Amino acid sequence: MQSPAGGVSTPKDVLHTRKSIQFQNTGFPHVGLASARRHTPFNHAPSKRRIPQTNPLTETIDPVKISLLMSKQWTLYSVTPLHKFSHANLREYARLLSAHICAEKQKGLAFEVGTELNVKAVFSHLPGLKGRDQNPGAFLVQVSAKPLFSVSGSQDRIVWSGWFCCTFGDKDTLDLLTTDALVCFPLFLVNGAETLTAIVGTWFQKAFDCSFSRLPISARDLAWMTAMWTDYEAHEHVTATELIFSVPVEPHMDITYAIHPDDIKALWDNIHKGQDEVLADEVELLFQCLYSHFFRHFKIHLSATKLVKVSNSVASVHCDGKVKVSIYYM
Repeated sequence: MQSPAGGVSTPKDVLHTRKSIQFQNTGFPHVGLASARRHTPFNHAPSKRRIPQTNPLTETIDPVKISLLMSKQWTLYSVTPLHKFSHANLREYARLLSAHICAEKQKGLAFEVGTELNVKAVFSHLPGLKGRDQNPGAFLVQVSAKPLFSVSGSQDRIVWSGWFCCTFGDKDTLDLLTTDALVCFPLFLVNGAETLTAIVGTWFQKAFDCSFSRLPISARDLAWMTAMWTDYEAHEHVTATELIFSVPVEPHMDITYAIHPDDIKALWDNIHKGQDEVLADEVELLFQCLYSHFFRHFKIHLSATKLVKVSNSVASVHCDGKVKVSIYYM
């Protein structure tokens, strides 16, 4: 791998500082969250992971909806199973959630200044977003409103979006949690105001006896994502792989480590030998090589820092549970 210090045209490794990010409380009750975290299919530490073999999303999902999912940054939540949820009742759920939001607004909990009329919720299917045939199909929830001083005939504006999905979760865990009365959507992704997230989340908790909790992403999982995404081919908008490390010093400091896509692909191809799965030892070796390369040029031990963000041509993911997808499998 070539070094930016060697004068080649790879992105530069830079040091910079930033302020710590503060999050508001969603207002979700914390009862049962310990159990939810214990059973979520996304918190294991596997020795290997299978490379998903997926079908093109364009075959099963409206391209407009795909564009919507890709154009936003999503905040991740884990969810306990939904009690007596049915895909056949999405229209009724939309009516009940709309009424709940309007009732909360009348209490003075307006979610955005200027959007005061015709608040409504819409539920829709996202059938292609599931890893296995036996997984429940994902669904999208959108809340729209008409601006107070909008022109007659203008379209409603979407002010909040969220979607529930179950993609490649641990099969044994899902089988344990799923019954005739329970439907498992371990992952809930949200884009919108925190106040409205709390209102929608409260309705789901009351309607389906479920619990929500923020879903941070560990440095270990970020490392797995870095390795597994390196194999994905982005035919357009190919970008560098950017790793951000948090340095345990005051004032707070981050290290941004950018690797040219050809360099990290060549390194990974030399390490990764399997076709259908990625081994933990391969991920560890990848990062050992990256750490060694960085130390050789900057005399900084990245092993003493914490990986907090990964960005590349596929997606951008932060340890706080913030995700933005850049490409989808065509």
